[in-house]
Amino acid sequence: MIPYGRQHISDDDIEAVVAVLRSDFLTQGPAVPQFEAAFAAGCGARHAVATCNATAALHLACLALGLGPGDRLWTSPNTFVASANCARYCGAEVDFVDIDPHTYNLSVPVLAAKLADARRDGRLPKIVVPVHFAGQPCDMAGIRALADEYGFAIIEDASHAVGARYRGKPVGGCDCSDITVFSFHPVKIITTGEGGMATTNDPRLAERMALLRSHGITRDPAQMEGAPDGAWSYEQIALGFNYRMTDLQAALGLSQLRRLDDYVARRTQLAQRYDAALRPLPVTCPRQAPDSASSWHLYVLRVGEAPGSPARATLFAALRAQGIGVNVHYIPVHTQPDYRRLGFRRGDFPEAERYYAHAISLPLFPTMSDADQEMVIAAVRAAIAGAASPSAPC
Repeated sequence: MIPYGRQHISDDDIEAVVAVLRSDFLTQGPAVPQFEAAFAAGCGARHAVATCNATAALHLACLALGLGPGDRLWTSPNTFVASANCARYCGAEVDFVDIDPHTYNLSVPVLAAKLADARRDGRLPKIVVPVHFAGQPCDMAGIRALADEYGFAIIEDASHAVGARYRGKPVGGCDCSDITVFSFHPVKIITTGEGGMATTNDPRLAERMALLRSHGITRDPAQMEGAPDGAWSYEQIALGFNYRMTDLQAALGLSQLRRLDDYVARRTQLAQRYDAALRPLPVTCPRQAPDSASSWHLYVLRVGEAPGSPARATLFAALRAQGIGVNVHYIPVHTQPDYRRLGFRRGDFPEAERYYAHAISLPLFPTMSDADQEMVIAAVRAAIAGAASPSAPC
């Protein structure tokens, strides 16, 4: 099986983890702050807070920005459920903004219209979470301009976008946002096994997220409400969580980070090879905004729209039958049963639903060989030829 995504673990990665196993620290040691510092420097951010996964980082980001009951968070329906669930963890309401039909990211014109209506109705969001789908950055300048006008905070969900660039700068520098969140799941650009990171330029937000990721406990006398009993003292000054990253994970992440540019370069090369081979076919290849450089977490085709193009289910079955592990990203969040119980309905966000009906993710990972990619391309061509055949079933 050629999977849609796969991690790459080198001997250097293994040695980095083994070194931690042989050290005095497995959880809260020196590797986590080293990883945070290196990651922040790579993004051009002043602060980075490592977490056990990106969902935890989203939750902490919402809490640090003061999201709570009576507040609203808006995000894209074309994302994994965590981008919306983080608001509900805080007791806030969730709503969605439909996507751009070309980039599949949150649509700025739709956001602008929705904000104008919300201001009239007194239901403006406290936070907007644009999602850099497949690794391509959103139109952050446009979203920032709306944030300045309407007064909402911005959390970039860059779970797909480690190593991506927007207007010549690395994603994560928070030039247009308050906080940016990343994922290090094994199929993402770099991995820590499971893990996440939040970057910010605001020291207060960084301090709050760091406090809440570790039970809300501090050992800093300056933060304590009473005089410490001794050097052993600590105080829980807020209700926090156990969202810490381990030194084992951080050591792996720090090692992987050294190869980030190579990983993104190879993903870009594979995407360009897909483009050259598939654009002549009756499918829609990913379109890239001119002011961004994707990290190419996903390569998504749209099929079943042009004459001679197979239905998505037909292509999915044909490729899986040949050992090609295609996948679909994403089922729109608002159509999930748990969200339908909140009042959302099919048809609420038609562009996201239209995209979902035709989307299929092809295998793409840095160790994918040219030969494996040629197998995928040949299988797609064969499936399309079969769909165009007069004998093909309707």
